[in-house]
Amino acid sequence: MYLLIRDGYAATSMKAIAAGAGVSAQTVQLHGPKHALLIAAFETSFAGDEGAHSLTERPLVAETMAEPEFETARARYVAFLTEANRRSAAIVQAIDGGGGCGCGGPRGLPRARGAAPARHAAERGMVRVSRPHPRRVGRGGGGRAGALTGPGTYLHFTHARGWSDEQYGAWVATQLTHLADALPPTGR
Repeated sequence: MYLLIRDGYAATSMKAIAAGAGVSAQTVQLHGPKHALLIAAFETSFAGDEGAHSLTERPLVAETMAEPEFETARARYVAFLTEANRRSAAIVQAIDGGGGCGCGGPRGLPRARGAAPARHAAERGMVRVSRPHPRRVGRGGGGRAGALTGPGTYLHFTHARGWSDEQYGAWVATQLTHLADALPPTGR
């Protein structure tokens, strides 16, 4: 994946990936097309493995969501997100056209689903659920939370704005609390 990170998605051939790995191009192609390799690399760096299961189905996140204390659960989730985004930052840059080529990368990159822990906390009464803002009625928190917790936001704050991981984590914690507060009740 070094070549994809260094040269960008469009500028890296399967032949170059194979040469960098010391294997034949056919061996690399057995693992799928270039975009599948990049997405698998992202999933492995972000979540620890690749697969179709969501973050909430992964043991660490499931354990965090089972935590009865909101503050503890939020702190664990933010620590997970911060570390996962740190690990996957270079791959996300390659997907977005790294290497300065500006040519973009494949679509279909999985996003972090930050609303699930926020909704979970609200459903369990761990946070106060206030009346939602009129513009938010009928909308879920998934899109906003994904935007708040995803690698792109991490890169914006830590790389473009110079924040430390601690500053980023504190900001995410605050935003997740606000999001949980704004989620409408779910029929309870």
